[in-house]
Amino acid sequence: MKLLEVKIETSYDVEDALSYFAQEDLQALGIEARRRSDFEQAGWLHDSTVVEMDDIKDLPAEVEFIAYFDEERDRDEVVKAFEDKLKELAGYGLRTGEGTISTSYIADQDWNTVWQKYYHVINLSRHLAIVPEWESYKPAFPDQQIITMDPGLAFGTGNHQTTQLAMLGIERAMVKPLSVVDVGTGSGILAIAAHKLGAKSVLGTDISDESMTAAKENAGLNDFADLKLQKTSLLADVEGKFDLIVANILAEILLDLIPQLDSHLNEDGQVIFSGIDYLQLPKIEQALSENGFKIDMKMRAGRWIGLCISRKED
Repeated sequence: MKLLEVKIETSYDVEDALSYFAQEDLQALGIEARRRSDFEQAGWLHDSTVVEMDDIKDLPAEVEFIAYFDEERDRDEVVKAFEDKLKELAGYGLRTGEGTISTSYIADQDWNTVWQKYYHVINLSRHLAIVPEWESYKPAFPDQQIITMDPGLAFGTGNHQTTQLAMLGIERAMVKPLSVVDVGTGSGILAIAAHKLGAKSVLGTDISDESMTAAKENAGLNDFADLKLQKTSLLADVEGKFDLIVANILAEILLDLIPQLDSHLNEDGQVIFSGIDYLQLPKIEQALSENGFKIDMKMRAGRWIGLCISRKED
């Protein structure tokens, strides 16, 4: 089997937007973002990482975004869709970089080999580390929780700043066992993090069949058979209320989620948002306020914002 590989030379600004568009709108089989800065810093970020500079000499200044499709997909149609999306994002004032698009056909096993070469341990915090299933890791603290991941072809590996902000938000919120829903679960990494940190129950929702499969498989790697999954858009058709609602998705999608929060959040419940470009933050703040919520804490990594949210006091 071969895959249609679409590469885009672009910027950090639109990485998440392209990821969501590729998976949700174009139904890509998988995505990958190769950031030059990650490779250049890998030597001191992780001792076991060896980066051959010849491997990255052709990378753009910021990000090489790659999406994978079945070889039967219409190549010209996919390229046109990405071209139109880049123009749309530029219209929002976001930098799109060079925007050069190239395509090729590769054997699917080649993708997995490349991925394993560049995906390594992420020592996130005192209580959490993300470890690929093909690597061994011994934590300095014996009670640090290990999240074992096979990123496969699903979005959400722990590498991106937005995922890390969301995980830190969960860690802050989990001062007692909570019921949690992870909206747009992707690979299931945030749902698994909540479980590792002591959640009493976790539900993951996503509109993608691929995400349902990946989240279930990654939960299995972490002995998390009790992870509940529901294929749906955001919180549509989800029954019950939760102590903690987590969503690491684009700001434009969060705007659709905000009106659903109140009816799905327990009294004294909390919300964690991530995936927000700082330029989009005013829209999120306004929508939260109009729907009866306030921001308790803002976290920032680069241009990305994470929020800890609760209801306004009466």
